[in-house]
Amino acid sequence: MHTKKGIDVRGDLGQIPGRQAGIYAGVLASFLLGWAPILGKYAYRAGVDPMTLASLRTLVAALLLWGAFLSIWHDQLHLAWRDILSCVVVGVVNGLGSLFYYHGLSRLDASRAALLGALYPVWVVVFLSASGQPIRAIALVQLAATMLGAVLVTSPWSTHDPTDFLGAMLMVASAAVNGWYMVMGQWVLADVPSRTGTLYILSGMAATVMLARLIGGGVAAAGITGAGWSAILLLGVTTAASRLAMFASLERLGGVQVAILSLLELAISLALAFVFLGERLAWHQWVGALLLIGGGSMVRWSSQQVKVSAETSFASHEFRGRSTDSPRNQ
Repeated sequence: MHTKKGIDVRGDLGQIPGRQAGIYAGVLASFLLGWAPILGKYAYRAGVDPMTLASLRTLVAALLLWGAFLSIWHDQLHLAWRDILSCVVVGVVNGLGSLFYYHGLSRLDASRAALLGALYPVWVVVFLSASGQPIRAIALVQLAATMLGAVLVTSPWSTHDPTDFLGAMLMVASAAVNGWYMVMGQWVLADVPSRTGTLYILSGMAATVMLARLIGGGVAAAGITGAGWSAILLLGVTTAASRLAMFASLERLGGVQVAILSLLELAISLALAFVFLGERLAWHQWVGALLLIGGGSMVRWSSQQVKVSAETSFASHEFRGRSTDSPRNQ
């Protein structure tokens, strides 16, 4: 069993302090991430375009982390080049997901964007099945319920605006990329301290979105209003803090448990959109929201059951092997 700093990265129940810290970090990350669609909408109202928002908020987050490491955590900067490269690759994937997310958010209200962004556990199951894990019949039912929920939330029959359809597709693409990003992040953090990993992952993310912005015509920072900069800076702070908290949680709990905690992010986004943006959902969209949340929860639960079953099977096989090798059987 691979361990790091005395904490089982698979989430051994015996490591209670580590698990409690992971839970607290996951709750904090969900709270901070729940503000993303709200602050994003405020930035759009101030005239900031999606590409500029995605690039500048990530750049601000990366600069904040580099400042913290150079002044406080400078002794934790060192990693092997192979590990740095792995972190950067994860950051590139996250950067692509960020571009999809903020372009989709510009075309949808914050509530629907948050709900469609919650599809990523479905993609985690798809990626795991592609790697060889069998899909059970219950997983297909969960996928069908989740897709029906997505249709009800987006309500394609209630609008003729093509930007809504494009926004929905971008949010689904963002969820798919984030699902792969979570899987990759768990693999990388098996060998890299979460805090140092966060620095290089966020640096790779910043490089990706800034390159996309420069290819798209450069960053027009001079034309951003004070309200726009306020939203960008707040998003930068929440991005840096949420990534530190999320990767700390991922390191201690594993992807399945962190995915369970991420349901709080959706609830927080919906509540904040209701309070600050005055957004409302129709009754059929609430039905779709329940299907999305329920389907996502069941996907996470079934993934956890598969994990427990696999670990039990491994322990049973190991026990039989020891019994066969005992002096009584020789």
